[in-house]
Amino acid sequence: MMRMSEKGLLALVRHEGIVPGPYRDVRGVWTYGVGHTAEAGAPDPAKMPRGMPRDVMAEIGRALRLFRADVERYEDEVRRAVTVPLSQHEFDALVSFHYNTGGIARATATKLLNGGHRREAAFALMNWSKPESVIPRRRAERDLFLRGEYPRGPIPVWRVDDAGRIDWSAPYQLLGEAEALALLRQDQRQEPPTGDAPGWLVALVQLLGRLVGRA
Repeated sequence: MMRMSEKGLLALVRHEGIVPGPYRDVRGVWTYGVGHTAEAGAPDPAKMPRGMPRDVMAEIGRALRLFRADVERYEDEVRRAVTVPLSQHEFDALVSFHYNTGGIARATATKLLNGGHRREAAFALMNWSKPESVIPRRRAERDLFLRGEYPRGPIPVWRVDDAGRIDWSAPYQLLGEAEALALLRQDQRQEPPTGDAPGWLVALVQLLGRLVGRA
């Protein structure tokens, strides 16, 4: 069963960015981490503690592990929608596209691909280019699909305030690929509770997780 490669996951996180606290997206929907909303399941960002966390790196790790779980749904939907064999970079590009648009089942690109028109399908990804700010991402996904060109570079982490507003003036920090991969690979069984859990319980589980990691 095909899944996103680690390079594909990093490319997707780089496109999305990481916000280590709840924020309102362009539609006013409460969102967290790497595009997680209540529609994807727990935790509900609207019920999570607001603003920047005390331990930013721990929260980034939690957000990335939640992201990896969320991506499984999009991987499954791409596998169902596409009826022809895919190379790894083609699959990675389509999951990135679908994670952003939710349109894999109805996209012209999918119809062209299933009809055997790979190059035309790649360029049809550009049909989903609104708002204008998403055009560089569509181009990157097209080039990844066509030529296996994975974007490189640090991953932005954005600051968010208690009202759910992101400060877009400059990244809070830049996460290196090696750091992001280490966090993505962490065992999800050590995942601390979020959302409505009492603060003391969250802190206790975080401490236990760090102690286990040092053992």
